[in-house]
Amino acid sequence: MHRNLSVVSKPTFEFQRSAMGKPGRIPGLTFFKGVTYAFRITHDEDEWVYDEEPHTKRRQEILSKYPQIKTLMGPDPRVALYITAEVIFQVFMATLISVYQPNWFVWLVLTYAVSGTVNHSLGCAIHEVGHNLAFGHKYGTANRVLSLFCNLPMAVPLAISYKKYHQAHHRWLGHEDADADMPLRIEAKLFSHPICRFVWLCLHPLLYAFRPFIKQPRPITVWELVNFLVQIVFDLVVLRFLGFQALAYLGVGTLLGLGPHPMTGHFISEHYLFADQQATHSYYGWWNPLIYNLGYHVEHHDFPYIPFTRLPLLTKIAPEYYAHLPYHSSLCKVLWDFLLYPENGPQAHCVNSEDLSKPELYANAPKGLILDYYKSHNGTANGDIKKTGIPKI
Repeated sequence: MHRNLSVVSKPTFEFQRSAMGKPGRIPGLTFFKGVTYAFRITHDEDEWVYDEEPHTKRRQEILSKYPQIKTLMGPDPRVALYITAEVIFQVFMATLISVYQPNWFVWLVLTYAVSGTVNHSLGCAIHEVGHNLAFGHKYGTANRVLSLFCNLPMAVPLAISYKKYHQAHHRWLGHEDADADMPLRIEAKLFSHPICRFVWLCLHPLLYAFRPFIKQPRPITVWELVNFLVQIVFDLVVLRFLGFQALAYLGVGTLLGLGPHPMTGHFISEHYLFADQQATHSYYGWWNPLIYNLGYHVEHHDFPYIPFTRLPLLTKIAPEYYAHLPYHSSLCKVLWDFLLYPENGPQAHCVNSEDLSKPELYANAPKGLILDYYKSHNGTANGDIKKTGIPKI
């Protein structure tokens, strides 16, 4: 049986301050008990090849026992149909907004409840397409074009940049300098109080968007420029023919949907520390169809090339590898716990350790301002960390 994290009244883990050591060394944390995780991924623009620990060992073990899982791997073009339906729906809603010109209260309700939900769902679809799970590695251009189309109702150009920096998330999960999903320590310091955490939640789409450019800025690509130009043209067309209220319905919907919205709970449920020493948790609940089964997050990191339509089959085929793990069943409860419990907050993110058996992994990892700036905040002796998040500062 799964252990349901949503019924736990208070997280049971404790934080310890960590010894930062030299720049590039990260406080240790285990994914599954007793296993230090490190990641290596080689890829180019259109192909992801995963070779990380402990997922590689888990994947090899699972495949040796259940070789039929290989049949689950590969793209599923049906995602393009779902994306098309959502894009058409949002354009239809923007048209209705333009025609009926609702008062500010009705507009706000529609923007939050409808646009926020659909645009968050489209953001999750961009994640799916970013793994080349629409048309496969061989058709990188087709995947990019679909992601640009998916991006249109969100009003903000983000599809191509998201893919570029999300690759680093899989490669350097929990590495402070390189994992763009991991909050900066200044975030942990500024947003420690429950009220401040709510502000952090409201600012989440902005922090999430700009954090990669602080941690590991990379050159802008031609496709990012294309993404920007296509999005600007779409926004101007909406503004010209449907009006400002319709464009605001789309743009503000993105900010609200990725901010103080129940669906944002999946961002927090995935890699924030809620139980034991488990750095990744899954969510099993009714939001999953709308977030393209991103709730199956342990499964996703074990087998990133299984599309969202087949991830539930993985859990059914190999239940003994997932059924014993703590999981979430309520994203609202995730947000509640995140905001109210002092152990939670931006500081409660998993932190990876340097894998001493493979020092070349971290020798090539980005180094710089994050560790250099905070390396004076040392904690427990000898870096002997049993359970930790980002050290409290």
